[in-house]
Amino acid sequence: MKALTLALLLSLPVPRVVPQKPLPQPSTPISKRAKGGRWYFAASGHAVYCYGPVMTVPRANGGLQRVATFCSDGSAVVPLKD
Repeated sequence: MKALTLALLLSLPVPRVVPQKPLPQPSTPISKRAKGGRWYFAASGHAVYCYGPVMTVPRANGGLQRVATFCSDGSAVVPLKD
């Protein structure tokens, strides 16, 4: 009886558990910029948290405007209040 039970157990198919590979993380600017940032006061009057450097860009009227780059609200450039 024991031999029959053992033979029955050994004849059953055994499902193989294959570990799933982790999904590759997308290499986007969002994942690269998430290391740290700083709060800035935007020209619109709101505080924004940005990860990139502050740059000076030319305005349409010929002047210069300071902007913060790669902000948490999804915008690439936010004009800053001087």
